[in-house]
Amino acid sequence: MKAERFEPLIYHIAFSEDWYLALDNGEYTADSLMSEGFIHCSTREQVLRTAEAFFKGRKDLVLLEIAADRLPVEVRYEPAANGEFFPHIYGSVALPAVERVLPLRTDAEERFVCEF
Repeated sequence: MKAERFEPLIYHIAFSEDWYLALDNGEYTADSLMSEGFIHCSTREQVLRTAEAFFKGRKDLVLLEIAADRLPVEVRYEPAANGEFFPHIYGSVALPAVERVLPLRTDAEERFVCEF
């Protein structure tokens, strides 16, 4: 089964500290690149569900909005256990591909919110 569409903007939830390191290093990487061979991303519609599932309680997060067509590495949409397709970046993220860095905060009920 293939992903039904390719999104021009994809999103990666990052720890603030890792983003600041990327600014010094000139590129962004995530631990999953070494352990799994790719960087996990989400479509806009998947971001908040992903944050709730994997980052509950964290307050040190930012959301990288990435222009997939400006990445010098491959992006593949691959199925998760639930059958939903998620974008995966197979290499480091070149900083010029990052369109915006958005705050990822929680509301009064501790649910994640983001103003895209």
